[in-house]
Amino acid sequence: MGTALGDFLADTSGLGFAGGALLIGSLLAMVLAAHYFTKVSGVMLFWIAFVLTRPFGATLGDFMTKSHAKGGLDFGTIGSSIVLLSILVVCIIFTTLKQRRLTLVTPYNDE
Repeated sequence: MGTALGDFLADTSGLGFAGGALLIGSLLAMVLAAHYFTKVSGVMLFWIAFVLTRPFGATLGDFMTKSHAKGGLDFGTIGSSIVLLSILVVCIIFTTLKQRRLTLVTPYNDE
């Protein structure tokens, strides 16, 4: 269903791959904002985000891999994998540095 929704947004609705990814990404951002600024159930927000990741992945993946003529970035499978791997590595480094900084500021007591 998620991939079908992503394909529908990209093809049938006329949004294209970038527009579909932007729409679903915006919905995911709204879920994130709801997490921090409302009292909506975290479990419900998790499942909404979980469901939205499927069409987001489909449209973003198509946007990255499809040719320029079809409205994509034409990175291909390998290029898209390198981009996503780079984002993953940056996130891991950022998280590791942030955790180390927190550990230095508030060291554990061995009492």
